[in-house]
Amino acid sequence: MTDQLKNTRLAERAFLKLLEIKDSDIRLLTILQGKTAVDKGIHIGGAFSAVIPLVSLYYGGILNYNAAQPAQEGQDLFVLSKGHAIAALASVYADLGFFPESLLRASRGYNSILNGHPGPILPGIHTATGPLGQGVCVAEGFALAAQCGKSFDVFALTGDGELQEGIPWEAFMFAGAKRLDNLCVLIDKNNGQLDNPKNLLYPMGGLEALEHFGWNVFMVDATRYEPVLNALREFKYGQRDGHPTLIICDSRKGSGGLSSFMGGHKVDFTDAFADQEAGEQEKLRAIRVGELAAIISAVEGEEEREALLAELAASAGRMGFDFSVTAQTVSAAPGKRSVKTKRAAARDKKIAYNADKLPVLDTAKKYSAQEVITSAMKVLALDSRVMSVDADLAGISGLEAGVGYVDRRRALNVGIAEANMMCIGEAFAALGYNAWVSTFAPFFDWKVLRRIAVSQQERLEAIEAKDGWLSGGHGLDLTFLSTAPNFETKTNGATHMGNDDSLVYGEIAHLKIIDASCPQQVLSIMKWIMEGNRGLVYLRILRGSAPVVYPKDFRFEFGKGYYLANPSGAQVCIVSSGHGVYEALEAAKILGGNGIQSAVLDMPSCDPVLIEELAGSGKKIVIAEQNNGYLWNCFRKTLFGRKNTPAGAFVPINLLAEDGSPRFIHSATYEELLEHYGLSPQLIAERILNEVKKS
Repeated sequence: MTDQLKNTRLAERAFLKLLEIKDSDIRLLTILQGKTAVDKGIHIGGAFSAVIPLVSLYYGGILNYNAAQPAQEGQDLFVLSKGHAIAALASVYADLGFFPESLLRASRGYNSILNGHPGPILPGIHTATGPLGQGVCVAEGFALAAQCGKSFDVFALTGDGELQEGIPWEAFMFAGAKRLDNLCVLIDKNNGQLDNPKNLLYPMGGLEALEHFGWNVFMVDATRYEPVLNALREFKYGQRDGHPTLIICDSRKGSGGLSSFMGGHKVDFTDAFADQEAGEQEKLRAIRVGELAAIISAVEGEEEREALLAELAASAGRMGFDFSVTAQTVSAAPGKRSVKTKRAAARDKKIAYNADKLPVLDTAKKYSAQEVITSAMKVLALDSRVMSVDADLAGISGLEAGVGYVDRRRALNVGIAEANMMCIGEAFAALGYNAWVSTFAPFFDWKVLRRIAVSQQERLEAIEAKDGWLSGGHGLDLTFLSTAPNFETKTNGATHMGNDDSLVYGEIAHLKIIDASCPQQVLSIMKWIMEGNRGLVYLRILRGSAPVVYPKDFRFEFGKGYYLANPSGAQVCIVSSGHGVYEALEAAKILGGNGIQSAVLDMPSCDPVLIEELAGSGKKIVIAEQNNGYLWNCFRKTLFGRKNTPAGAFVPINLLAEDGSPRFIHSATYEELLEHYGLSPQLIAERILNEVKKS
C-alpha cells in the first residue's frame, strides 16, 4: 500500500472516529432526557437505534440545512416518521443550536414543548408525527414540491415496525412511479416493536423487493458508521437515475446502549441507572478520542499529517467540537452550545390573480361545482403557490383539469390512496402553498386528518409564542374538497354516502366545515380561501348541476348564514345547507300557497350569532338537512343552557333515527332519498304545516 493511499484511508477513519465521538455526545444528551423527563420515561430502544442514521445525516456532510432559518426555502428537509425516536433527534437539534440544551430537561410535561412525539411547536420540525408511517408520505410530498420550485433533497427515517401500517406503502408505490430521485428513506430495521422489543410480531424480511417499486435499495449494517455514510453519500453525490433511494439500516433496538436495559421500547429511568449508563458512555467516548489520537499518529509524513489535522479541525468545527492536538494529547471536547435558530420571516399567503378572468355565472343557467372549480382554477393556479391532489376522482372535483391546465406538476393524482393524498397536501401547505386535496366525503382518513390538525395547532402555537420559531403565514392553508356529500352520491351504496362526515370531522380541532350550495357560492368560497391564512377547510360541494341563487357580488364569510328569502311577517324559518337549500326554497313556495310566509336561511357554516337571533325570533325554526344533523348539532351546542328558548320552537328534519341515533343510508335515486327521509319540498312543507297547526 502506498503512503498516499494509506494516509487517505487514515483520513477517512479519522473522520468516522469524529462521528463516533459525536455519537457519544448525542447518546449522553438522550440519557439526560430520560433522567430528567417528568415521567422519567423515554422511548430509548428506537431512539438509540436511530442515532447512527441521524448523526450520519446531520454531521456526515449529507444534509444541506440552515439551523438559523429552518423554514428557509431551498434547503434539504428531514422528516422523522418514527416519532418515537424524538429524543435522539432532539439531542441532535439541541447540539446544533435549533433550541437551547435546557429544553432537553423536564421534557414530556405540560410546560415543555419537547413531547413524546415531535411536532412543529419544536423548532426545525415541519410536521407532527407519531401515528405511524405518515411521515414517509409527508416526506414524499416535500420531494414532489422540490420538483415544482427550488430543488432540494428530502430524507425520512422510518422504522420496520411502522411498515406494518399500510400508509407508507402508498408512498413507496407513488414515489417510485413519480421517479422521485431526490427522496431518500432510511428504514431503522431494529427488529423490534412495542409489544416485543426483541422481535417483530411478524417478519419484515424481503424489503429489498422495494426495488420492484422503482427504488434503489441499499442494505447496510447500521451498527457502524461507514456503511450508513457510504450509502448516504451514494444517494447524495452519486449519479441520479430517476429512482428514489431506500437505505435499510439493519440494527437492534437500543443499539449503541451499553446496558441490556436500553433495548426496551419505552423504559423508565432511575437516577442510578441513568448515571451508570452515562458513566459507561463517557468511558467509551474517552476510548474513541484515544483511538482518534492513534489514527493521527499513524499518518506518514509531517506535511501529510499537518494536512490531515487541518482537515480534521475543519470537520470537528462543523460538528461543534472544541478540537485541539498537541504532541501529547488530542482533545475533542463538546463545544459551547448556543441557539442559532431565529424566527422565520413572515409569509404573504394571499394568492394573486386577475379577478376579471374568473368565470361569470349566468343566473338563468345551472352549473356543477366541478365546472366552476375547473374554470376558476385555470385562473387561480397561475399563482405558482396553488396546487391540488386527487385520489382517482378528479373528474368530480374539477381540480386536476383546472390546476393541470396551468402546470401539471402541481396537479397530482395519487390514485386510490387517500391517506397519501392528504399527507402530500400537508407537505405542500407546510412549504407555503395553498393546497387542495379531494375525494368522496366518506373517504378522508380520520387518523391522517387528526394528525394534520395537530400539526396546524402546533404551528399556530409556534407563531403565537414569544420565542417561537415561526411567523405569520406559516400555518397550513389546506382545503379538503369533499365531493358527493349528503344525498349527492345517490345510488353508490352506504359506504359511499356522505351523511355523517361533517359531524365526525366537525369534532376535529381547527377544521372549518363548509357545506356549499349555489355555484356562485362555491366561487366566492374559493376566492375567500385564496385570501390566505384560512387554515384547514373541509369544503363539501354538490356533485350535480344546480341553479345560481346568489348574486355575482356575493362575498362569503366563514361563520355566517345567508337569507335567500325573508319575507315580512314570516312565521317559519327553514334552515339548510348544500342541496337542501333548493328543497327549502321550493318548500317555502308551497307554504306560501297555503298562506304561510317562510324565510329560507342558507347556513354553509355554523353561525352562532344568527342561531341566537333565531332562538329569540318567535318563529318556528325548521332545520332540514340531508345528513345526520350537523346544523342541528350546531344549534344544540350554541343554545345549550339557554333559559329562554321556547319549547317546540325547533324542528329538526334529518337522517337520524326516530330515537335520535345516527345511521347510514343506502342506494337510491336522489328523489327516492328525499321521499324516504321526508326531505322533499312537499314533505318539508307538510311537516311544517302540521307543526304550525300544533302551535
